[in-house]
Formats: sequence, C-alpha cells, structure tokens
Amino acid sequence: QVQLVESGGGWVQAGGSLRLSCAASGRIASVNSMRWHRQAPGKQRELVAVITSGGTTTYVDSVKGRFTISRDNAKNTVYLQMNSLKPEDTAVYYCSADIRRPGELSCTTYWGQGTQVTVSS
Repeated sequence: QVQLVESGGGWVQAGGSLRLSCAASGRIASVNSMRWHRQAPGKQRELVAVITSGGTTTYVDSVKGRFTISRDNAKNTVYLQMNSLKPEDTAVYYCSADIRRPGELSCTTYWGQGTQVTVSS
C-alpha cells in the first residue's frame, strides 16, 4: 500500500521561508508527476506546482519566482521551497502523486493528509 506524508509546515512572518516535504512509501513501481496543492478556509483547493518524472516544473502565477518544487527520485520525495511568503499563502498544503504499483499498468493518484502553513503580516 502507498502512503504520502507531508512535513515542514508551521508559522512564519511575512517575507520568511519554509520548506515542505512529502515522502511516498510502500510498494511502488514508478512515480510520475508529483504536485503541491493548497486550500484556504472556505475556498476551493488550488494547484500550486507540478513536477514531472523528468523534472519539468509548472507553477500557478501567484507563486512564480517565490516557490520552487523539486524531487528526489531515490527517496520518492517531493519538496516545496517557499520564499518571500505572504499572508495570502496561508493554507493547508497537500501533496499528490501519480504512482504505479508493481503489477499495475496504470497509475493512481495518492494524496497526503496536509500540513498547515500560516503566514502572519
């Protein structure tokens, strides 16, 4: 069985930095795209960043130049380096990953439980 666990959330002043990590564990044949999402109270979940298995990255406009997504394929881990944080970045951050298990031809999207990021002004 596959599990994703996030860590690195917390409280920070505006302008500060945090680094989130999300590690996948279990029986895994391959990991394709990995993603970070966020959801503020009363708002819809938003896709923040994506990184493909080949390392191609995509970001939502509001975080471009401030956030960096990366991955360590040997550890099945995705990171989100968040710099110049703003109060508007306050949300629960979730990771997701498209993962194929041994013996499967297609992948399944797995989700982490989320980690809280709070940015004060």
